[in-house]
Amino acid sequence: MPAILLTIALCPFWGGCSLFPETRYRQRLHNPFPQLKRVAVLPFYNQSQSPTLDTEQVAEAYYAALQAVPGFEVLPVGVTKAQWHAYAMQFGEPTTGQQFQNLARFMNVEAVVVGSVTDYESYYPPRMAMTVHWYAANEGFHEIPPGYGLPWGTEAEEDIPSRIVQEAEFELARSQLATQSPTVAQQQPDGHQGPDSQATVQAGYVEGENIIGDVMLQDPLDGSIVTLDAESWTADGAMHESLPPNFPGPVDLIPDPPAPVRPVATPTHKPVLAQTRMYRGDDPYFTARLADYVETGDDARGMGWQGYLKRSDDFVRFCCHLHIAEMLESRGGADQSDLILRWPLSRY
Repeated sequence: MPAILLTIALCPFWGGCSLFPETRYRQRLHNPFPQLKRVAVLPFYNQSQSPTLDTEQVAEAYYAALQAVPGFEVLPVGVTKAQWHAYAMQFGEPTTGQQFQNLARFMNVEAVVVGSVTDYESYYPPRMAMTVHWYAANEGFHEIPPGYGLPWGTEAEEDIPSRIVQEAEFELARSQLATQSPTVAQQQPDGHQGPDSQATVQAGYVEGENIIGDVMLQDPLDGSIVTLDAESWTADGAMHESLPPNFPGPVDLIPDPPAPVRPVATPTHKPVLAQTRMYRGDDPYFTARLADYVETGDDARGMGWQGYLKRSDDFVRFCCHLHIAEMLESRGGADQSDLILRWPLSRY
């Protein structure tokens, strides 16, 4: 009996014998943004040191990966390119956020994808760095940060991957610190220095140590005026324990419930989605995702995931897929993965 148990224990390590299947996870995604369904992918820009990179191939790969996600309707790259040329001939080549938003309305899509490849190498280990911005046709749509729409504050919060939690916390801290960063004095046309901090435009009157009446502050960078409740201020201008208006918080990552009336839009020309990633063929995280992607598919070539690192077109295609997957995963677009169990052919 001990000999039999020893044989069973060692069997998985022998060639031609396998008692346990290979475990893989098939990723499932969906579009978490119902208001961004119809999308156009513009030809990518080449900002890398590789002059032979085919940016139209990258756009085609991004288009195919995005179209494979349920909930998206992606304009064919050829149609997008033709309409882009038509817009450029009439209005000039778009370069700013507002112009890309105008282009989206010209194409009758809800968002345009503007991407660039900032680094590329096809030889092993292959690498590819991508920066992608999504501009919404509706100027009232603001940035969707990482972590938005995830099940925060519920039992499912424990299932959020740690890398997504870290990214969401970093972006939240970044947006919070933006409200606390000091401003620098600006040189005025008349040679005088502008205010180096928020200047008090109007206040009520002083009674003891308190200011009675609202306090109006002007931002020296954009000239905007914010009215604050004077109860939070003292006569010397110090602020009691409180936060600035619209201070970003974790609750902002949870979508608001439906409202009885539409909100008043605050126009913005910034991208609603922005993501920058670098992928390397010798990164364990990248190769693990690639192995799941290849082994759960039905690639008839049978070269395994290592073959994707040797074929530049397959490598580019997977980089685009992973770029989209990570962007959607961190914003509530990941469904429960399918568990795939496969036994090697030698078992039969």
